[in-house]
Amino acid sequence: MKKPPDAAQDRERADPLLVQSVLKAFAVLHAFDASNRSLGLAQIAAIDDMGKSAAQRFTHTLMLAGYLAKDPQTKRFELTARTLTLGSQYIQTHPLVSRATPYLQQLSNSTRETVNLTLRDDLDIVFAARFPSQHVLNTDVVVGTRLPVFCTAPGIAMLSRLPRAEAMSLLRRSDRRAFTANTTRELGALERKLDRAARMGYATAWEEFYPGDLSIAAPVLDAAQRPVGAINVSVTRAMYTPDDAEAAFHSLVVATAHSVSG
Repeated sequence: MKKPPDAAQDRERADPLLVQSVLKAFAVLHAFDASNRSLGLAQIAAIDDMGKSAAQRFTHTLMLAGYLAKDPQTKRFELTARTLTLGSQYIQTHPLVSRATPYLQQLSNSTRETVNLTLRDDLDIVFAARFPSQHVLNTDVVVGTRLPVFCTAPGIAMLSRLPRAEAMSLLRRSDRRAFTANTTRELGALERKLDRAARMGYATAWEEFYPGDLSIAAPVLDAAQRPVGAINVSVTRAMYTPDDAEAAFHSLVVATAHSVSG
């Protein structure tokens, strides 16, 4: 009996230039995260139902390429430091990061608070540059960290400069779950946040993802006035009220974003 085609075969037939094995190799690398710092062969074999034989080939190849290491005792696989090269090359060659860095440094020096540049990747923001303060609240946030667009000040700031239908479509597709008691989840309330951000030129998020985190963000725009990133200052509730944080930092954040835009 002939075996029915799987989804991977369907994709390859639909796109003859697609190399499915490359996608699977990246799927293996993406399977590692803070909750899965090491993986066994059976766990890797379960990725996209690739099976044990394919998992052995992919892990062997990735080890030879220097991206995976295998613990000789546990037989589990881990990422190597070489994987950092992919991210660092992106950061080093991204024109917005290069252009923004001196302005971010200046903003960090003048505020003595945590300053970030974030980019949007569909439903997430990704930290592309970060200047933490001495009293940074979230030490686990580093360059490359991803957070949801819908409940972060940089995310709302960027969405506020998109055509409204496009922004609302992104919000509808978001997994609008509650991360804290203050997470804004309802579409109507989120649209009101977009209205305010568009009117004021910046967005705020008060303890919506991390308890105690207060964030003020302004969008960075390209020459066509579309958002390509956001700059934010993040402070702790232990040192500021939301009103005090907004009053102290919104004009500095907006001015910095304007300087980087274009």
